[in-house]
Amino acid sequence: MVIKNVSLETVCGITSKIPDNQLPEVAFAGKSNVGKSSLINALMNRKSLARTSSQPGKTQTINFYNINSALYFVDLPGYGYANASVKVKEQWGKMVENYLHKSGQLKLVFHLIDIRHQPSENDCMMYDWILHNGYQPVIIATKLDKIKKSQVQKQLNLILTTLNAREGAVIIPFSAQTKQGREEIYAILDKVLEENS
Repeated sequence: MVIKNVSLETVCGITSKIPDNQLPEVAFAGKSNVGKSSLINALMNRKSLARTSSQPGKTQTINFYNINSALYFVDLPGYGYANASVKVKEQWGKMVENYLHKSGQLKLVFHLIDIRHQPSENDCMMYDWILHNGYQPVIIATKLDKIKKSQVQKQLNLILTTLNAREGAVIIPFSAQTKQGREEIYAILDKVLEENS
């Protein structure tokens, strides 16, 4: 996949209606400091189109990026941000749930987990939630450059075991710094486009 044209097309807040897009959508879900914006920017070959923030939990909207007029990247609000109020957390949850239920074009969910840590309770809930909504998530183990090569397999196994991942679950180690894992993600996106062309 070669990404040539990218634009932030729609931003959905808590009260917004989910857009009725005609192109396939792939969503990105993960904790608020897991490196979601960095992953999206690395895939789009842009430095800062998806806003990275030193303050986790900044993305409180669902952002739809039009990619090559062929598909949408859907950036979901990060979950599990400790300083967010209960009310805000509930609203984020409702927004994400609403999107998973109502999008007619969602084809795939990438679920981002920090490779350095055992998945949290929130991560496990999100994983189950994605499955419950009928999607088989592709797990992206982010921040690969932050651990030693010798630790990678052990951490990947820990993620899969903790999530109680289904047999055959796809997990891709990824680094926004070195771009390792990007080609594997592109290959998955190409498959989505093929299946929906």
